[in-house]
Amino acid sequence: MEVREILKKGWQDLNKGWQTSVDLMGTTDRGHTILPITKSAREFYANLGDEGIGVHTPVQLAGALGARLRTDVGEEATRNLYWRYNHPMAIADKISEQVIGSRLQEYSPTQRAAINLATVGIPVSASLGTYDITNLGELGRPKGFAQSYAELGSEDRRETAQPGPEFLERFVLGRQGRPLKFETAQQEIPDLTKERYSKYLGYLYQDKGPLGLGLVKGTMENLQGEPEARIVGFPIGLQAVGALAGGATAVGTALRASKDLPRARTVAGIGAGGALAGAALGKLANQIIASSGNKRLPTTEEYGIS
Repeated sequence: MEVREILKKGWQDLNKGWQTSVDLMGTTDRGHTILPITKSAREFYANLGDEGIGVHTPVQLAGALGARLRTDVGEEATRNLYWRYNHPMAIADKISEQVIGSRLQEYSPTQRAAINLATVGIPVSASLGTYDITNLGELGRPKGFAQSYAELGSEDRRETAQPGPEFLERFVLGRQGRPLKFETAQQEIPDLTKERYSKYLGYLYQDKGPLGLGLVKGTMENLQGEPEARIVGFPIGLQAVGALAGGATAVGTALRASKDLPRARTVAGIGAGGALAGAALGKLANQIIASSGNKRLPTTEEYGIS
């Protein structure tokens, strides 16, 4: 068989697996985790076998798993099994569903996943502050915060000793880490003062919130001087709220305004644009609030810091 024919056959098998996976997932079912740990996931793999796709058809299986994985990532299905509603991203998904409306369910799971990923998944998660997309050299470590797996007793906790667990901690579990010591944090946040730093540590570790359980609480000044709420320890700020509101509203408006169902990629683009605009407005609000707060805070010279 010629190379061209082999490649053509491979592409056909890959596409067949992908399309079979999309068809089996249906148009209304939710929770498409790629892991066989739920009843519906196990049924999905059993149905794949009934369609003749398995380890004996590796290329078709790869296509089927690719569609399942993209759907899982877009819906954050596996992470939602862990998070449920104790993480801002799970709550954001639920809110976006209500804002967008039921018409989104008319798309296939894979199409919905792509729309959700562009509208909520990427822009909101990137705005939470649990990772800094511009600092990939340090695995997304946010400014002012230490690596969770820094070398024990190390002087500079901005360096990690275990890149693998660090990556999972930040990008999968969504954990921000602990604040650096003041002197190191101030190197990254020049306008950080001891007063703001100490107040933030008090808020982070001692404030139990209005319910007295520490589940939900907020401050008008985080390390950057911006408003921040925390849900079970996970941060959320105005930039993330703006991204969620902008993306979900844009998609909902686009779907309600069109008589015919728009192409999924078009809706995803509209959602991404709305999310970016909302995030930009939230960031601007943060800058205005932080700038106003900085005028009231003592300078580092007043603390005797050169």
